[in-house]
Amino acid sequence: MKVAAALTAILGSAAAFTPANVPKASSALNAELLKVKEKVPCFGATPLGGEPVFIGENYWDKLTLDWGSEATGTFLRAAELKHGRSAMLAVTGFAFHKLGLTFNNISPHEYLSVTQGIKFADLQAMSPIDAVKQIPAEGLTQIFCFIALVEFFELTHSNGKLAEDERVAPGLQAGGLTGDLGWNPLDITITDRRRLSEIQNGRAAMFAICAWVANEAIPGSFPLPLPW
Repeated sequence: MKVAAALTAILGSAAAFTPANVPKASSALNAELLKVKEKVPCFGATPLGGEPVFIGENYWDKLTLDWGSEATGTFLRAAELKHGRSAMLAVTGFAFHKLGLTFNNISPHEYLSVTQGIKFADLQAMSPIDAVKQIPAEGLTQIFCFIALVEFFELTHSNGKLAEDERVAPGLQAGGLTGDLGWNPLDITITDRRRLSEIQNGRAAMFAICAWVANEAIPGSFPLPLPW
């Protein structure tokens, strides 16, 4: 049952990538779902030396056709990108904590909070979940404010520039939220393959952090043994 629910969640996220002009798939043509498709990155793999191969059909296009529009798909894609990026950061932080690459080993500062006497070494001795709970309210406020600044930036900027001549903020317009902040300091060429890699890594990270947190909070809840 849990596996079916997980697969449903993965398939459902493909709606954000379904073009509005793609014909709808009928429930009577379930066999078509097994055909290899190129335009809907539902799930799949990239064979070594070959092109990406994905399995899926636009069966979930109701979100962008019947119940919404192409702009709805753009918004859903942006939401998935943000959740995926957050999950990738969470996976990295979780893994660093478990591997001992914590601030008490790599930072010249000893304290997370001098006023409350919270040391990085104390957090390292805890589980990642317990360590997060020890962050003081001031620290959580700083995290919230930083995220809010990023959100306001996306709401008010278009192509990395402040939309001063717009009557309505770009992020409040239909299809205005794309997940693209226009920040590319290394001037990397953004290709469809790179976009697809980010989406897939984000999806994998969302599953990974959910499994790790569940296993940490409820020992034995994750059936597969973890490396730690």
